[in-house]
Amino acid sequence: MFIVHTYPLAVALCIVTMLCWGSWANTQKLAGKTLRFELFYWDYVLGILLFSLISAFTLGSFGSEGRGFITDLRQASSSNLVSAFIGGVVFNVANILFSAAIAIAGMAVAFPVGIGLALILGVLLNYFVAQKGDPVFLFAGVAFITLAILLNAMAYMRSGGNKKASAKGIILSLIAGLLMSFFYRFIARAMDLDDLVHPAAGKMTPYTAVFIFSVGIFISNFLFNTLLMRKPIDGSSVTYRQYFANRLPIHLAGILGGLIWGIGNSLNLVAAGKAGPAISYGLGQGATLVAAFWGVFIWKEFAKAPKGVGVLLSCMFLFFIVGLGCIIYSGV
Repeated sequence: MFIVHTYPLAVALCIVTMLCWGSWANTQKLAGKTLRFELFYWDYVLGILLFSLISAFTLGSFGSEGRGFITDLRQASSSNLVSAFIGGVVFNVANILFSAAIAIAGMAVAFPVGIGLALILGVLLNYFVAQKGDPVFLFAGVAFITLAILLNAMAYMRSGGNKKASAKGIILSLIAGLLMSFFYRFIARAMDLDDLVHPAAGKMTPYTAVFIFSVGIFISNFLFNTLLMRKPIDGSSVTYRQYFANRLPIHLAGILGGLIWGIGNSLNLVAAGKAGPAISYGLGQGATLVAAFWGVFIWKEFAKAPKGVGVLLSCMFLFFIVGLGCIIYSGV
């Protein structure tokens, strides 16, 4: 299977993760013109599951190092299979709430607040479990990103609009971010990140863990998303009939979104073997910077904001960049 052996390559893959995780929501924005996010989310989940299979039978099966996907799956212990599956369930709950936050508040707010919080908590959790990287620079990076999140929230509240929707969007983002910070640990626990070339018996390679994780997302979606379709957070209920009534190109947008997110997830876990879970997760969740760029400059989500908001947003971007730089340097 494909294994990362150098730190610079691990960082490069984490940057690709950042771009993927920060860009998938554009497909939700595009499909959202005709498809409610609850229906879009089914296609998104299918895309994640599809890519997990593609990566497992390609990067996870080719080459002379490590264990191939089928061999690895057969030898995985039940506790590690359950751990990766639970990671998928936790992620799914968080991401459904996060998708609702995007639909209500937009990418420029949901990502910095929700995923920014997930980055902070996730880095701390993963570092204390597997202490890899300089803690001074790692935590300095977290501190700068915390400031960026606060500035983004201030900019959003000052931009006006529907205050009830604004509050709901921020609350959903915070809850989603809190839950999102835990999913990565469940997957990392199921893998042998110390030796991907000769992983311990019962542990899984990243490719197998991602597949089980994706199965957890897919199966739990029948419960969580069905409930949300009947009792939506915002708007009227939707039905499966409405889902199948939409044209194929609309569904392909959601599947593409899942594929994009899945690429980032797989590369991030592969990179974690060399960079460590705290650094790998932290850099991947730098997706907040990418998503904020899309929201501010492409979707013009702050176009009607009053004077002074632009300064807050500029400072937000600056603090995010400095924070990510500190996280990268912590592993040098």
